[in-house]
Amino acid sequence: MNIDGIRSRIDEIDLKLLALLEERMELGLRVRRFKSEATDRSREAAVLDRAMRSSLALVEAEFAERLFADIMVESKRLQSRGMRLVAFQGEHGAFSEIAARAMVADSAYVPCSEFAEVFRGVEAGTYDLGVVPVENSLEGAISQVNDLLTRTDLKVVAEVRLAIHQDLLAARGTDLRDIRVVYSHPQALAQCRDYLARNDLEPRPYYDTAGAARMIAAEKPRGAAAIASPLAAELYGLRVIKERVEDDASNSTRFLLLSRQAAGSGAKSSVVFVTPHEPGRLFGVLELFASAGLNLTRIASMPYRPEPSKYCFFLDFEGSDRDPKVVSVLDRVKERTVEYRFLGCYPVARA
Repeated sequence: MNIDGIRSRIDEIDLKLLALLEERMELGLRVRRFKSEATDRSREAAVLDRAMRSSLALVEAEFAERLFADIMVESKRLQSRGMRLVAFQGEHGAFSEIAARAMVADSAYVPCSEFAEVFRGVEAGTYDLGVVPVENSLEGAISQVNDLLTRTDLKVVAEVRLAIHQDLLAARGTDLRDIRVVYSHPQALAQCRDYLARNDLEPRPYYDTAGAARMIAAEKPRGAAAIASPLAAELYGLRVIKERVEDDASNSTRFLLLSRQAAGSGAKSSVVFVTPHEPGRLFGVLELFASAGLNLTRIASMPYRPEPSKYCFFLDFEGSDRDPKVVSVLDRVKERTVEYRFLGCYPVARA
C-alpha cells in the first residue's frame, strides 16, 4: 500500500470514528432520561478503568483515559442542553433526517431501523418527536406509514415537502463503466427507474438509501453503487458518480412531524376514517367538506386492516380545528363513519 492508499484508509477510519462518536452521544442523550442527574461517578470510573485496561500497545493507558474523560465531558454537556430527541427511519444521511432538520432545529436526530420503531418510540416517550414520509410525488403514498397512522394516538404537528434529488454514489476510485448493480430503498429505485434502465444497471432493494451508502462505504462490493442523498455521500466518504438521477426533476416527498401532544395552532388538518361499505357513503362525507367550502388538499385510501372489504380514507384540508365551521363538519363526519381519527391541526408547510 502506497502513501495515498494509507491516507485513504486513515480517512475512512476517521469517518467511522466520528460516526461512532455520534452514536455514543445519541445513546448518552437517551440514557439521561433514566437518570436523576447527569453525573454518575461510579459509572464514569468504570468507563475510564475499562478504557485503560483495554488499550493496546500503541494506545497508552493514560491517553485512553484522557480521551474517554473528554468524551464523557462532551456527553454531559450535550445532556445539560435538554435537547429534544427526534426519531427518523433510516441511517444518518437519510432524506427523513434532512426533513427532520428542516422542521426541528437544534435537536438530536436519532435513526431507527423501521417506521414502526419511530411510532413506538414517540408513543412510549423514548423520543420527543418522530418524522415519517407520507407521500411521494412520483410513487404516491407510503403505505406502511399510512397504515401506522390509522392505529396511533400520535398527533401530526408539522409538515414539510422536501425536494428529493437522488445521486449515484460509489467508493472513491470507482468508474461509472464498472458499475453493474445499484442498492437503495425500493422507493428511491422506483424514482430512478428510467435512469437505471437506460444505463443497464440492476436495482437491488435495500432497507434505506443512506443505509445503502453506508454499506457501499464499508464493504466496497465490486461493481456496486448506491442511490442516496448528497449528505450521505459526505457522511460516508463516497464519490458522487452522477448527480440527480431521479426521473423527474420535480420529485418531492411530504414528511409529517409526530408528537404525543397536539400542535398549538395551525391552518391545515388531517383526518382518517372508515365508511360503511355501501354506495354513496364516501360521497356523503366529501359532500360535507364541499358544502362548508373547505378545500381538500389530499385524498388517499388503503384497505382497512381489520376488514379488508372496507377502506380507510385519508383527508387533508385547509382549516383549523378551532374554527366552529370545521368543528361542525367533523362532528357530522363522525356520525357518517364507522371509524374516525383526527390526526392533527398544524401549520401549512412553507413553499
